[in-house]
Amino acid sequence: MCLAVFGLDCHPRYRLIMAANRDEYHDRPTLPATFWGDCPHVLAGRDLLCGGTWLGITASGRLAAVTNFRNPALAMDMPRFSRGTLPAGYLTDAVPPQAYLEALHEKRDDYDGFNLIVADAEQLWYYSNRESTGPVRVTPGVHGLSNHLLDTPWPKVTTSKDYLEGLLRDDRVSPEALLELLSDPAPFPDHLLPDTGVGIERERMLSPRFISSDSYGTRCSTVILMEREGDICFIERSYARNRRVIQTVEITMPRAK
Repeated sequence: MCLAVFGLDCHPRYRLIMAANRDEYHDRPTLPATFWGDCPHVLAGRDLLCGGTWLGITASGRLAAVTNFRNPALAMDMPRFSRGTLPAGYLTDAVPPQAYLEALHEKRDDYDGFNLIVADAEQLWYYSNRESTGPVRVTPGVHGLSNHLLDTPWPKVTTSKDYLEGLLRDDRVSPEALLELLSDPAPFPDHLLPDTGVGIERERMLSPRFISSDSYGTRCSTVILMEREGDICFIERSYARNRRVIQTVEITMPRAK
């Protein structure tokens, strides 16, 4: 997953609103979101190469999402574990968010650069192994995450946050509005782009909210609406190389007590 924007405790109906795009190589084998056969309470897509996931939830309100931290100079030749195991490990466990991230902090060098969000029905926490501080509890409001630290003002992050704030302000939060937020393929001007060490042509290709190229791009968009006292709505829309929708998964489940 390479873009996530979310509103935490800033809507009268929804405790959490999240819209996220997973960007990945098109030839990486993947299963769309479903309840896992080996862990039936987990609803998530699955990476068939390493067995993990990029984003998932449970009926009890546990949520986890991971993005890569883009900096080729810091990339590991042979990381010990796949970053997709990080959200999978949280979703299949019952440990509280803070405790999970504190334990992970001790093993941070086993992974290539990552950002990880974990939540339960009460709180949401963030941690990156590319930041010197440990886990932090995320404050209420609108936040954004791409391939740098939480709320780093990359254009796709700031415009996504502005878009979500507009939906909240105008009381227009809906699954389709959030999917529209994620669908913009327009690149940003060169002078606004970060320099992450991949060269300007690749920075341009990676700059839109919705990425489209022959080998790499947005594989799916996910919307999660978690009501304060009620259902959890989960929608995942998958795409082919040409931005054609190939599958939509829509699941609404009552919050488990």
